[in-house]
Amino acid sequence: MTAPVRQRRPRQLSGRPGLYTSYAQQLRLLNTRPKLLTVSAIVLLAFVLPWLVADETLSLLGVAMAASIGAIGLNIVTGYAGQVSLGHAFFLAIGAYTASAVSGAPDDDTIGFGVTNVLVWLLAAGLVAAVFGVLVAPLATRLRGLYLAIVTLGLVFLGEHIFAEWQALTGGAGVGRPGPVPVLFGVELNSSGDVLTSDQKLYLLMLASLVVFGLLARNLARSKVGRAFAAIRDRDIAAEVIGVNLTRYKVIAFAVSSFYAGCAGALVYTITGFIEPSSFNLLLSVQYIAMVLIGGVATISGSIMGAFFITLLPALTRQLPTVAPFISEDASSPLNVFQVETVLYGLLIIGFLIFEPRGLYGIWIRIRNYWKAWPFSY
Repeated sequence: MTAPVRQRRPRQLSGRPGLYTSYAQQLRLLNTRPKLLTVSAIVLLAFVLPWLVADETLSLLGVAMAASIGAIGLNIVTGYAGQVSLGHAFFLAIGAYTASAVSGAPDDDTIGFGVTNVLVWLLAAGLVAAVFGVLVAPLATRLRGLYLAIVTLGLVFLGEHIFAEWQALTGGAGVGRPGPVPVLFGVELNSSGDVLTSDQKLYLLMLASLVVFGLLARNLARSKVGRAFAAIRDRDIAAEVIGVNLTRYKVIAFAVSSFYAGCAGALVYTITGFIEPSSFNLLLSVQYIAMVLIGGVATISGSIMGAFFITLLPALTRQLPTVAPFISEDASSPLNVFQVETVLYGLLIIGFLIFEPRGLYGIWIRIRNYWKAWPFSY
């Protein structure tokens, strides 16, 4: 009787070029050691950051992280699935008001149910926004390109009117209502305690949320659904010919994107602490489009980089009056910092589309490839 032959495992290739030895290895979430070490270092640094920087900086970073979730959602429907949407502000508003209504006090002038648990109102905000996304999705099966963009843009103007007039929910134009009340495991996150301040608590909540939503989106992009999105984006007719159900996957894309937007809207206004109906305007949708285009289309890390870039940009533009006295901080002035910010969004979008279509993610890829190939120039 002969002994069984032991199968030798393929020897792991060392050094450059670091070739993949299997399809599963290529699709792995962190498929190289440098990528694993880099991501681990960034996450570790992010978790210890609350004890290294001031609370004002943490609050700004928390807003950037919450906005990153919304940018990831827009990138799913626009970048991965190829369905151009300009109505992201509408879904952000739905999530913000849903969370505020669920967690608001029942005895206030506005609608409130008093359920302050973060997990409850965050899930409710995402689900309600996803329902509206599913209602909009059938339009994507009949329209595409510029026509779909115009229809989704109409949602923003429709939402502005509804939110301004529905005073029982929003408090009305110029009045507004308080943001969602965050309580997790009996701990009030919007009030300082003996160990952590409110800004530190909210920052950690935003960081944990971004990690969870980012991982979910990255896994979705690597799945069968993500490959169907890419097929529809690249050539929808060919995708339908090979068996991709266009209606089903477009509905999924809008539902997931709207879910992310609803959760992002709830989290952003948890930090700001106040919701005003006029905030959800066309400029807000343009800001999220800018996050996707500047960060990198069809990339999760690009969405995060773009959201941080756009969120931190006002912190720099607000310093312009000290450098250029002709720029005013007064919104009623003919030339003010808010107008400069709007112009910058447009210029940045045009500049990145012309000179670096892959956005900040493309710049990072160039830098990474340069150092991987160094000292060679190819």
